[in-house]
Parts: sequence; C-alpha cells; structure tokens
Amino acid sequence: MNSRLLKRFCAVAVLALTGVLVSANTSVTTSSAQPAVLDDEAKGCSNETLDGNYGFTVHGQITTPAGIINRDGVAMTHFDGAGNLTQTDFVLSNGVAVAPDFLGGETGTYTVNADCTGSGEIDSHGAVIKLKFVLTNHGRQIHTVVSSLTPPGAPGPVPAAIHSDAEKE
Repeated sequence: MNSRLLKRFCAVAVLALTGVLVSANTSVTTSSAQPAVLDDEAKGCSNETLDGNYGFTVHGQITTPAGIINRDGVAMTHFDGAGNLTQTDFVLSNGVAVAPDFLGGETGTYTVNADCTGSGEIDSHGAVIKLKFVLTNHGRQIHTVVSSLTPPGAPGPVPAAIHSDAEKE
C-alpha cells in the first residue's frame, strides 16, 4: 500500500470512528467553545464520589534483586467519602498465599480531583503503596495503578507494575 493510500485510509477510519462515537448512545456533552466531555467529568467528582465498599482484583509484578515476583489478589476496600480508606485483602506471591487468610488492618487516604482522577496511599503492614486512579461509571468503578511501592523496612520504593480494577458493592 503506498503512502498516499495509507494516509487516506487512516483519515477515513478516523472519520468513521468519530461518527460511531458521536452516534453511539454515550453521555457526551458538547459546547462550541469546549471539547466533548464525558458525563462523570461534566458533573465533576470529589472525595464524596468515592464512598462505600469496592471489590478489587489486583495483578502485577514487583522487581527485586532476587528476581520478579508475580502478585495477584483480591481486596475489599471501604472508602468513607471523606478521603479515608480501610482495606482487607488476600494476596498470592508467585502463586503462594502471603497469609493463610484475608489480612485486614490496612488504612490509607485518597484524594479525588474534579476530573475524576485521583491519588491515594495505603499503609499495608509496613509497606507503603501509592496509587493513581480514575473513576468511571459515576464513581461505581475505579481503575488503579501503583505509582510507588515501598516494602516493609526498605529504604525506598522498588520497581513495580501493578494495577487493579474494582466495582462498587
């Protein structure tokens, strides 16, 4: 395919996709002076948006001097709508349970921005986990990535690629 034909194909594909998105039954608000904005963002979010119990699935890897550790888990996190959280979780490390049962006693804080993005920190039995997240579906879903992970007793963060998704109970 020559370069001109490829450019034309891409332009047609972008126009077709734009038409599909505009004609789909999505809650999009438009203004001649502003770009299209999703419903959650149009209404805005705050700490109050993140309120209640959310069931998470967690997946990822931690890199240590001894090698890569695969992490999988589930968590029930309670957000109080005022910037505080508590959490109970069950985690596997390379397929082996970290504890025989769910571990509770984890606490933390969070901040939700008006554009439905946010950040948080969880203190988990000596580990400090910093998160970045987005809220979707009017705050009923949350998608997170770990931005920093400091294991118990470590002098600083270690490389980690961990993400999680949750729905409100």
